[in-house]
Amino acid sequence: MPNNNLNRRGFIATGLAGAMLTALPAFAQTEASAKALVVSVVDDINRVIASGKSEKAMIRDFEKIFVQYADVPIMARYVLGADGRSASPSQIKQFTSAFQGYISNKYGRRFREFIGGQVTVRNARKIKAGYEVRTSVKLQGSSPFEVTFLVSDKSGRDKFFNMFIEGVNMLLTERTEIGAMLDARGGDLNRLIKDMKKNRVS
Repeated sequence: MPNNNLNRRGFIATGLAGAMLTALPAFAQTEASAKALVVSVVDDINRVIASGKSEKAMIRDFEKIFVQYADVPIMARYVLGADGRSASPSQIKQFTSAFQGYISNKYGRRFREFIGGQVTVRNARKIKAGYEVRTSVKLQGSSPFEVTFLVSDKSGRDKFFNMFIEGVNMLLTERTEIGAMLDARGGDLNRLIKDMKKNRVS
């Protein structure tokens, strides 16, 4: 049971964190400004949750946010790893689209489980790749845990590119999982893209 609870908590936190991070810019120069931004994003996400929309509608909203504020191309290339270097530009474009739908569908389904939760921004600091913002997340029925957000403007605009949940690297986890999915399909990237798109919310 403890392991199941940890997995559930991490999964819910990832969905929440991904949504929160979408509006957190890399140019936040003070801890106070970063806190204000995160509070604003949490309020926006809570409004979506409380809107009474269907699960599909919420997932579509999340994907719009993800596409607008996440450095999706960089994230998609990272999770593909070496396979991304041998892919054609057309395959990269198609995978990027499939990836954004995959992430939105995977984590967006857990939005409702955040109802009644609390997020407290602890601090923000400059790092080599951009900015790191640490938060404390409290979900109903669980003790607080840390979620760290990483943001950068390397794409030419302020975008989020990764996060850590209790020290677990989300992007690295997705790279491992998608790598296993690709291996299961004999390394056929086109097949992986097709299968990822099947589960996309339309």
